[in-house]
Amino acid sequence: MMQQSDGGSSSPPPAKPAGLLLRRNSPLAQVSLIGLVCFCLPGMYNALNGLGGGGQADHTAADNANTALYACFAVFGVLGGAIHNLLGPRATLFLGSLTYPLYVAAFLNYNHRPGSQVFPVVAGALLGVGAGLLWAAQGAIMTSYPPPGRRGTYISLFWCIFSLGSVLGGLLPLSLNYRRSGKAAASVNDGTYIAFMAVMLVGVVLTLLFLPPHEIVRDDGSRATRVTFSSPATEAGEVLRLFADWKMLLLLVPAVGSNFFYTYQFNNVNGLLFTLRTKGLNNVVYWGAQMLGSVGLGYLLDFGFAGRRKRGLAGVAVFAVLGTAIWGGGFANQLRYADGEWPDLIDFKDGRRYAGPFLLYCSYGLLDAMFQSLIYWIIGALTNDTQVLSRYAGFYKGVQSAGAAVSWQVDFHKTPLMTQLIVNWGLITVSYPLLALLVFLAVKDEDGSVISSIEEDRDNNDKVSAPTNFIST
Repeated sequence: MMQQSDGGSSSPPPAKPAGLLLRRNSPLAQVSLIGLVCFCLPGMYNALNGLGGGGQADHTAADNANTALYACFAVFGVLGGAIHNLLGPRATLFLGSLTYPLYVAAFLNYNHRPGSQVFPVVAGALLGVGAGLLWAAQGAIMTSYPPPGRRGTYISLFWCIFSLGSVLGGLLPLSLNYRRSGKAAASVNDGTYIAFMAVMLVGVVLTLLFLPPHEIVRDDGSRATRVTFSSPATEAGEVLRLFADWKMLLLLVPAVGSNFFYTYQFNNVNGLLFTLRTKGLNNVVYWGAQMLGSVGLGYLLDFGFAGRRKRGLAGVAVFAVLGTAIWGGGFANQLRYADGEWPDLIDFKDGRRYAGPFLLYCSYGLLDAMFQSLIYWIIGALTNDTQVLSRYAGFYKGVQSAGAAVSWQVDFHKTPLMTQLIVNWGLITVSYPLLALLVFLAVKDEDGSVISSIEEDRDNNDKVSAPTNFIST
């Protein structure tokens, strides 16, 4: 039975670390490292997917592959937190990372064998398993390692590094397909897929640099985690309890809505309206806008007001105002092609004709980063316990992926685009009061986070120091 150690409670308090610019065992270094891993892996995946159809002119293979991906992600997202608690971050991230280059290889193969979707669908399912592991570990690192009063800053730091991967990833298809500028849609060339795979393999190697949680020391000398035993039976019970946790129930609709819109935005806005090279350019700015959205909201959530609850409610209010405005603009744009037909593709050289749809698509990116950064900040404010946060993050990603699996099939079955837009807008609108209620009821103004029932039960028992997990060291 594997056990995870978060540090020994019987050991003396750690000394305040020396004033190095960037210690490897600091929260800043580890959050930056997970940002780099996501730069190379999900960042490249997002850049490829943002082209619409996984870079293919026909979206059918990508729709089916992504349905398999998110169906498996829904299961392993929920289980990922438990797996992280058993294996530790290094092994969890390494296993998850291996599935990303395999997914791109499947579409490289599909370029030459378009008659069979077996490889893309199987690779999509495996990526769903791997992504569940990777994002559960990412959520635990990003929400539990930073000092409680600086979570928004660390979340925005992660999101900037992660989104920069998608920005640079967007430059790959733009540069490698620039001269393929005809108005007719086309699939990306082999070199584009190979370049994505090369960057992803760098991300696989970077996962080996993570330290066990119990070695992470903040600048004030405090450890980021506490020591506890964990076992498969314990994790199974705690995962089941998540479905009865009122805080997680309030997150259900926001979690479903937070990735549901990707299919509509990637396939039916960027993928449908623009030429191939312009799709790549749009992706560069879409993910660049994510960096701005995350930094702006992160600053508000950490420094906007004296009380943490007030900052959280202000963040929800800003998100609601911008969300209503942006999706209102999307509704107006969708009225221009309600039948789903846009025969004259837009190129970035088309001037004023390009400006409106381009601004809308970039605004979607800004709002996406704000939405997810806000949810992660709220999750991080619910508890300081690494194991609980890994389960919360896994639950969030699992439910999010279940919604995404549905959304890809919604597109596959040619649901009218106006219906897709209204469903997306409705999910986000319902999320506003639910997130505000969660902040009001569960986020306290002081730095000490709300103690969950899981932690309370744990505090009633004697804690025994667990040996360091041999996989994670």
